[in-house]
Amino acid sequence: MNISVMQENLARGLSIVSRAVSSRATLPVLANVLLKTENAGLKLTATNLEIGINCWVPGKVTEEGEITVPAKLLTDLVASLPNQRIDLVLSPKDRTLKLTCGNNRSSIKGIEADEFPVVAAIGDTPATSADARVLREALGEVVFAAASDESRPILTGVLTKLAGDRMTLAAADNYRIAVRTLALDKPVNPEITIVVPGRSYAELMRILPDAETPIEITVTPNKSQVLFHMEGIDLVSRLIEGQFPNYEPVIPASHSSRAVIDREAFLAGTRRASIFARDSANIVKIEIGGEDANGSGVAITAHAADVGDNADTVDAAIEGSPTAIAFNARYLIDVLSNLGSDEAALELSGPLAPGVIRGIGKDDYVHVIMPVRTAS
Repeated sequence: MNISVMQENLARGLSIVSRAVSSRATLPVLANVLLKTENAGLKLTATNLEIGINCWVPGKVTEEGEITVPAKLLTDLVASLPNQRIDLVLSPKDRTLKLTCGNNRSSIKGIEADEFPVVAAIGDTPATSADARVLREALGEVVFAAASDESRPILTGVLTKLAGDRMTLAAADNYRIAVRTLALDKPVNPEITIVVPGRSYAELMRILPDAETPIEITVTPNKSQVLFHMEGIDLVSRLIEGQFPNYEPVIPASHSSRAVIDREAFLAGTRRASIFARDSANIVKIEIGGEDANGSGVAITAHAADVGDNADTVDAAIEGSPTAIAFNARYLIDVLSNLGSDEAALELSGPLAPGVIRGIGKDDYVHVIMPVRTAS
């Protein structure tokens, strides 16, 4: 291998693929990044066996070749180099990669490329594509609701349904459900339903460009992997097997109280209440139109017997009867932090019924939070 690349291009590529490097590698090669000359440039690949990321870096190839080297070492080294041309030369005899940049000379011991797991691009025609900016926003409103507890692996994933010209993303744990729909560029028929690990979508969010550019989505025929392709980057993820719970019956079809609130004010009040709620099982009480809310707003309160209490009243447009409910503060903060809307609608049907949060002007998103039972 003999190739020349620009430092800033190589540093960017390494920062993208390094997210897929295994932090607890059972195989030493999984802590490495694969460098391979391809398409008159340099292809970087990393995988932790759940996700794999390919990134192509433009360069000038003098001699073809491939090698794997420790990802963290190479990433840190390249980031420290000046923004100049880097020459990469592989010495096949001792599997050593030599880097030259300006006045710097470095050599890194590697492992043969044939020991690296294959992270191949899925060769079939893409099922469809979606707008990168819209997909990134949609994932931001859903992925945080996926369970982190591995006891039910299916809930650590995001249900992804491609049907007609719509993509539906749904995530749930035992306490909340987030559902978002978005438009596809090309209709899908028959429909495809898969469960993508929440961690894979979190990595996809980080590398999706903030631009109106199409992201191609391809699912393998046996539904074991999904590929997201954008210019110069592939992300391949394994899929979670199993039946995702039927969440639709849990979403309330009606409500007895509704408050439209400024999202930032609602979030700030909840965060203040959560400071006190830390000492009372993280419980905050929300009251629509009651005495604590002066009859016309929303009151957010928290009480901890040994610490004190906190109360905020937020202006709101209210419909229906006064209602009080208790939630875990963290779940409220999560949805209000990620909701892509200036105003939030809180819909309640009583103190023990699930609460619903929607974004005003967003018919494509719904978030359900389960209430907390309290002594009062």
